[in-house]
Amino acid sequence: MTYDETKADGLGSSVWTLANALSVVRILLVPVFVGAVLARKPGLALLLFFIAGTTDLLDGLAARAWHQRSRLGTVLDPAGDKLLMAASYVVLSLRTAAGPNLIPLWLTVLVFARDLLIVSGAAYGRFRLGLTTFLPTLLGKLCTGFQVGTVFWVLFFNYRGTTPGILDGLIWTTLALTVVSGADYFRRGLKILRSLRS
Repeated sequence: MTYDETKADGLGSSVWTLANALSVVRILLVPVFVGAVLARKPGLALLLFFIAGTTDLLDGLAARAWHQRSRLGTVLDPAGDKLLMAASYVVLSLRTAAGPNLIPLWLTVLVFARDLLIVSGAAYGRFRLGLTTFLPTLLGKLCTGFQVGTVFWVLFFNYRGTTPGILDGLIWTTLALTVVSGADYFRRGLKILRSLRS
């Protein structure tokens, strides 16, 4: 790709940007966070998850404020998000690691299944159909918000050593949104496929 083409699609070629550095920090925090949960240090685990989540917010702000969108950033940012969420759901589903509150294993399986569906559909659209833009839906964003919130509140109540009833409601709401948003993405994917074939 030439320099002019790179500028035209709005993506720079610079690697060392603040946005990318924050994404790298988030990725590096993942094993430290997992270690804190496994070591049963709920306060540290909560703090690390909060810091990692803050880097996600800040790297997006930095990319927009200082025009630091880059090709590497389009890989690092979602990779950091997926690694953090995948690690969080897996480690908080382990009865030997988390406590007193757990993320049910069935919810973790459904979260992974939804992400696999979305990633597979995006890969198919990109490499077989030539699609390059995959915009998240409002329902998808709401689902992601509840998935992140579930991790945060499980960590928070583990730190407090309490098991409030509201946690069950949050988990079931996250389940419903995961299933419904996954089905919605599947429906949208089929609609795009049919429109391209017609």
